[in-house]
Amino acid sequence: MSQETEFYFPAPRLQKFCSQCATAITRRIPPGDNRERDLCEQCGAVHYQNPRLVVGTLPVWQNKVLLCLRAIEPRANTWTLPAGFMELAETISQGAERETQEEAGVRIELGGLYTVIDIPQVDQVHVYFLAQALGPELDPGPETIEARWYTLDEIPWDNLAFKSVSTTLKHYIHDLESGLFATRHYSLGITQN
Repeated sequence: MSQETEFYFPAPRLQKFCSQCATAITRRIPPGDNRERDLCEQCGAVHYQNPRLVVGTLPVWQNKVLLCLRAIEPRANTWTLPAGFMELAETISQGAERETQEEAGVRIELGGLYTVIDIPQVDQVHVYFLAQALGPELDPGPETIEARWYTLDEIPWDNLAFKSVSTTLKHYIHDLESGLFATRHYSLGITQN
């Protein structure tokens, strides 16, 4: 049985103090809204909590896919696609390229948007792009124990870090078999396969 999970950090994110006036905040539905929010009763600020965006790539080189062995928690010592949280002031494609470089040290040509995976239980959306490696050379960063090229029959399915990774890899294998590559949108639950 696979031990993969589909999140990086547990939800929820609860704010305790207003970032504008440092007053303790309350949680209630503001007038005209339809869900609970973090509110400051002192200055009136509404502190919205929005999903975190995880961006990455599925790099390919000569019919092999690139996987990275995680050096950090959660899910240290499991394999993943190069990905991580998007930073402020960058596009999703810039974030995907940056994460690929940081985690695997591989030169790529970024392809099209490939999978968009909603994981609402942990307030995350995972976005993966296809990428063509410009060479087989790898130079993993400190968050990666090892970066390695895998043929499709070598993928360590029982040691993948996250369900979003296995979903993207399965989608790729299906598209290779059909010869039609299409962007897909998935919604994942916490249930493990």
